[in-house]
Amino acid sequence: MEEIRSLKVINELGMHARAAGQIVELAGKYKAKLFLRKDSREVDGLSILSILSLACPKGGEVEARIIGVDAKEFIDELERLFKSKFGETGRGQYRPKKKTMKGFPVSPGITIGKAHHLDRSKTTVFYRKLINKKEVDREIDRFRQAVDMAKEQIQKFKSNIPEQVKGYAFVLDTHSMILDDSLLFDSTLQRIQKEKVNAGWALKKSVDNIHQLFKKVEDEYIGRGMDDVDSVSERVLRNLTGVEPDSLVGIKGKVIVVAHSLSPCDIVELNVSYVMGILTDVGSRTSHMAIMSEALEIPVVVGLENATDMIVDGDLLIVDGNTGDIIINPEPDTIISYEDKKKRYNSYKSAIDRVRHLPAETSDGYKITIKANIEFLGEAKTAIENGAEGIGLYRTEYLYMIKRDFPDEQTLFDDYSQIAKMVAPNPVTIRTLDIASDKMMASDSDTVTSREDNPALGLRSIRFCLSERNVFKTQLRAILRASVYGNFRLMFPMISGLGQFLDAKRVLKSVMRSLDRDGIEYNREIPIGILIEIPSATSIADILAKHADFFSIGTNDLIQYALAIDRDNEHVAHLYEPFHPAVLRMIHQVVKAGNKEGIDVSLCGEIAGDPLAILILLSLGLEEFSMNIGSIPLIKKMIRMLPLGEVRDHFKGILQVSTSKKVESFVLKRAQSLLPNIFEEDVFRYRATGTS
Repeated sequence: MEEIRSLKVINELGMHARAAGQIVELAGKYKAKLFLRKDSREVDGLSILSILSLACPKGGEVEARIIGVDAKEFIDELERLFKSKFGETGRGQYRPKKKTMKGFPVSPGITIGKAHHLDRSKTTVFYRKLINKKEVDREIDRFRQAVDMAKEQIQKFKSNIPEQVKGYAFVLDTHSMILDDSLLFDSTLQRIQKEKVNAGWALKKSVDNIHQLFKKVEDEYIGRGMDDVDSVSERVLRNLTGVEPDSLVGIKGKVIVVAHSLSPCDIVELNVSYVMGILTDVGSRTSHMAIMSEALEIPVVVGLENATDMIVDGDLLIVDGNTGDIIINPEPDTIISYEDKKKRYNSYKSAIDRVRHLPAETSDGYKITIKANIEFLGEAKTAIENGAEGIGLYRTEYLYMIKRDFPDEQTLFDDYSQIAKMVAPNPVTIRTLDIASDKMMASDSDTVTSREDNPALGLRSIRFCLSERNVFKTQLRAILRASVYGNFRLMFPMISGLGQFLDAKRVLKSVMRSLDRDGIEYNREIPIGILIEIPSATSIADILAKHADFFSIGTNDLIQYALAIDRDNEHVAHLYEPFHPAVLRMIHQVVKAGNKEGIDVSLCGEIAGDPLAILILLSLGLEEFSMNIGSIPLIKKMIRMLPLGEVRDHFKGILQVSTSKKVESFVLKRAQSLLPNIFEEDVFRYRATGTS
């Protein structure tokens, strides 16, 4: 059965987003197919974006064509909806104002859809004094039961983990380990007993204490540990109060999830058939939730601060996971523009994905090496799948952060030997421990061994390792033992002078001698390198190069130290300038020093994955880069399109440009000439000056 009827738009606001949404909602109730025609253009009545694209104002007419068994009933109801002015009053229904927000993009892509609020607000905890031993015992039992329930829930999530994020199952194991950690579990039990307070309050105080321990730790990767602690403790609190969180399983329509925060367990529960994107008030680009969500290949923006307040359930949203831009209730023209941008992005992404496993060879025959920066064993498989030719930076801190005590040699060896085997025959550059002393907790109390006012400039990284040699030697033994299972390179971070590097090498030699005495096999020729990330090291790079097997330039810290900028401080973040002439000259100085001594020089900072920065870095003589996994396909695509000789000719004079902004203009102009298909289309993000 087919019904055709002309319908006039009589409401003041025309066929806007909410009206289009009502039409789509109505269409879903009938066994019939709706088509709407305006002028010569007919669109699908089940697509809110297609309806909006008709841009039909008050007084306009559309022709409705309905095919199906419910056609007559459906078209009568549709006509009533038009005549009701889509629920607008005589004064005109409130028209949602277009609003914009900006957050941190953590998973690329563009999506358009309706907002769906997910309640992830923190559980309110009240203080209650316990009056007798019976109440204390009851609270202890309640807490133990809530923790056991949380372990069961996490295990259930792990058993149902989607294929895309199976490599991150260890994150859920970490959550289970945190539940057993004495700083959380034992500390809470002690507070219930000694302070005679309810379990929820005792847990809150334990978590507050852990926050204090991490308060001055500036490393963004270590900060992930607190995200995990907060997620785990919130789960226990909900179990204590009996509050059931909103479930992602119940979502059946295509939506964009808006929440205060999401945990790794939420990501495991998420169905990408329905969830088109994620927005959160809080969170960082380095959180486990962010890393796992990128594996699902849906746009995710975090750190929006008040998205749950500004966005109403059902609002139409545009989410740009490339830039972090959010548009709430956009105008039809904006929607059409972003639909086009989305198509172009998807087209370019498909083209990029096709070359991810091809060598990064320039169009004039120069071989460039592309590796990945990772922190977890589970990321190695994802890195190789994305085209990495090895691991250029394996951060080793996580095993030290998830437990109160230092990991033993066997625990470290198990991790290191596995990654060696997974990546072989490609190389793994393993960085020795790089954390500050104020993370190091005493084994028998809730206090740190020392508290520093400025840990970034204090006893951290190689300084800490040379101070705590037993900790250092344990890690070096594990690395050396694992070196026979693959292709390892050992790298010392935060080296500020030659004496420090030679001290570290002497410790390594003593560990080698101990392994010889124990009859344990290891790679005696393991390359020993320096992570160049302190300005003093760049100044004496020519001296260091005579004693190192390789250099890797760590621009994340180098930029901060060189410019005296904390990029996570909102008051000065705009001064964090990767294209600062001083930074470029430091990089060039290190490359020249390495080349003169015939040692490999690579770069492993975030700018290695920046499409604009990579052009500068190539022009400065670098031919090996290590970057975040998600950046690898695009950078490979770019390199395969570039004639390296022309890049170096085009960029002569880059070191004489006087400011960051002028450097960016200099590069962008030449980038648009060399790679017009990428830079003129503006579908991929790149880091402009003053941003991180």
